[in-house]
Amino acid sequence: MASKPDTVGWPVGVAATALAALAWWFASGVEPQWWLAWLAPLPVLWLAPRVGARWAALAGFAAYAAGGLNVWSYLHAAVGLPTLPVIGFILVGGVMLALCVLLYRHLLLRGRTVAAVLSVPALWVACEYVISLLSPHSTFFNIGYTQSDALPVIQIAAVTGLWGIGFLVLLVPAAIAAQTWSPAPRRDRVIAGALAALAVVATVVYGGWRLQEPATSSLRIGLASLLGPMRSADSAEGQALQSRYADAMGRLADAGAKIVLIPETSFGAQDPTIPAFKQLAGLRGLIVASGIDFKNAAQPERNMLSVIQPGAQSPATYNKHHLLLGLEHYTPGDTYTMLDGSPRTGLAICKDMDFHDTGHAYASRHTQLLLVPASDFDVDGWLHSRMAIMRGVESGFAIARAARGGRLTLSDDRGRVVAEASSEHRDAELVGDLPLHDTSTLYGRWGDWFVYLVLVGLAACLAMAVLPRRARR
Repeated sequence: MASKPDTVGWPVGVAATALAALAWWFASGVEPQWWLAWLAPLPVLWLAPRVGARWAALAGFAAYAAGGLNVWSYLHAAVGLPTLPVIGFILVGGVMLALCVLLYRHLLLRGRTVAAVLSVPALWVACEYVISLLSPHSTFFNIGYTQSDALPVIQIAAVTGLWGIGFLVLLVPAAIAAQTWSPAPRRDRVIAGALAALAVVATVVYGGWRLQEPATSSLRIGLASLLGPMRSADSAEGQALQSRYADAMGRLADAGAKIVLIPETSFGAQDPTIPAFKQLAGLRGLIVASGIDFKNAAQPERNMLSVIQPGAQSPATYNKHHLLLGLEHYTPGDTYTMLDGSPRTGLAICKDMDFHDTGHAYASRHTQLLLVPASDFDVDGWLHSRMAIMRGVESGFAIARAARGGRLTLSDDRGRVVAEASSEHRDAELVGDLPLHDTSTLYGRWGDWFVYLVLVGLAACLAMAVLPRRARR
């Protein structure tokens, strides 16, 4: 077995790094090309055993950091994050890929081919898991979200959570790169390739089977988002906005909607009951859900979802748990809300859907449908809506999401977007029949079990990294 890397010229190294950076650029960000994520790490993993450790690490770091610049304008200009946090975010991803490349190279050169292949997805997923625990943005930009349009692939989230998708996406390029390293024993290369192929085939077969399961019922839901800033419900401008929303809701009701939902903080209000919406709910037999900035002298200010049900004495309310750091100064909520009746319907707001605790909480309540008002930054409409949709796949519920400056989406618990409209710089209305299942997922019951298995596997890979070199037979 070769213990030292082959020598390749610097033009080859630069070309491999540039190719990986280009792939990362289009495979990540706010509207990724899902298939490129499977190839993006391949050039630097191919390069790793053929150059010195420092150059391999630099190639991995530079590839991700350069590709990660695709989110600069989004994070800095659209979201308004300061320069240093944006740089830090990009550099963290570069360090993650550099570490993966180094561990892969080290194990490969020590004759631990299978461990080298498994170490790449294991280390990546472990890093993303730790980030999700420490970051105020939780799973934002997790590589698993890049696969949201690959429906057979994302069904594995119902078993492993988001983590299984990321593991699979990193496993494949690591296995392909190992096949190109001729000093590795042929038997080990075959085993590594077979493991990756088996994982892909099993995932796609399971996903295809899961997508065939018929819905048990459906519900017609209407969504609306109107341009304009938040207005006090009691002001003249607020009254005019209420009238516009009431007209939109009336049109949705005429189209058969039984529930109508509008974005978060559409109104400022001292009472969770918006009079015009209560009247509409009673007259049309509608469930009317509206996001409000709730503030009065007796209670702390809340980012609230108020749901008026026909015949109910008072609205059902939910207060947003996870606030956007630096931009929201509400008192966070700490309870979950289920509506009465059927289907079993829960409430959440925007950023709550970035966090797994929301999905776990509603999975434990056997939720079939989640109503989610939101407010996005126009350019991230696809990404943020798909992050919410992934919670539905993981935990087994359909989602009706109405975002200002983003997307209006109706998605089932398989991640299928059955209806969608853009509210980016425009008024938008949407009505559709949302299929409902009575689903209980393994991930909803067992939580992050797959991550714990990955951490055990990573520990084994690290142990192999310090064992004596494997002798050639």
